Amino acid sequence: MILAADYPFLNILWSMIIFFAWVIWIWMMILILSDVFRRRDIGGWTKAVWVVFMIVLPFLGVLVYLIVNHDGMAERGAKQAQAQQEQADHYIRSVAATSSPTAEIEKGKQLLDSGAITQEEFQAIKAKALAAA
Repeated sequence: MILAADYPFLNILWSMIIFFAWVIWIWMMILILSDVFRRRDIGGWTKAVWVVFMIVLPFLGVLVYLIVNHDGMAERGAKQAQAQQEQADHYIRSVAATSSPTAEIEKGKQLLDSGAITQEEFQAIKAKALAAA
């Protein structure tokens, strides 16, 4: 009697399943350990216990942490994403701040004095800057 494991395709398929499960487990360990070390509500000894638990009993440790702390992980992730978004928005606002009309006219005057633009182009820059004010 030939068993299914004797077929090369099934061996390859089983190896792929094991490999992907291993990759998912490593990714979950990275997420959980980063969550453990980012937490402010638990002390160092509790963090050490979680780390040891996940190293000694890897699959059970990951599953228990996900079951016990799933809400906290989601809240901390949402808070971190919101903080990053606020920082990005603040940076964009600080970099993209528009200059005042007087600064635009001054830049246009410098270009006119250097000969880079004509008097008509300077008047257009001046009108545009004053209209934006």
